[in-house]
Amino acid sequence: MIYIYNDFGGTHTTSLAAAYHLKQLPQSERKLTKDEILKVPYFNKLTKDDFGKIIFHGIDEDGNSVYTIGRKRNKYVVPALKDMSLLLQEKFKFDEKIIFSNTSPTVPFAMSMGGLFSRGLHIDFIGVPLLVLGAKQCCDNIYRLVENTKEIGRTKYAENIIVLENEMYK
Repeated sequence: MIYIYNDFGGTHTTSLAAAYHLKQLPQSERKLTKDEILKVPYFNKLTKDDFGKIIFHGIDEDGNSVYTIGRKRNKYVVPALKDMSLLLQEKFKFDEKIIFSNTSPTVPFAMSMGGLFSRGLHIDFIGVPLLVLGAKQCCDNIYRLVENTKEIGRTKYAENIIVLENEMYK
């Protein structure tokens, strides 16, 4: 199985989701610390050149691959990836389940502003504290989104390509 977490930039909520998925972060009974947040691989590290790149984060405890992608505002990226996956499955006769899980609904205002200042305007002394505040605000939602994504991955469905918009995590 392949999990692909996606959002606007692919460097904040997706990185946190991948870290939760891979058990690199503790469960959400408590808020994450600044240090834990800033040590997450790829958190606030990607640039505009990384948009649209599928980034490998690791293999989970069940042997499944975990990836992220930043799709910007383009609403066609995930549907195109779904169609490409279906085409490849049909042509090469493989049945790998792929789950695209949107982390955008979890993004709080502080994280949006932090991303703008840090990644967009390169003003880290304003952006990074906002990103940390935003990550603390949404860490529980991201954790619950990941647990739901993994549960759907374990469930039998007629389709092998599943797109989760995750609107319930707003």
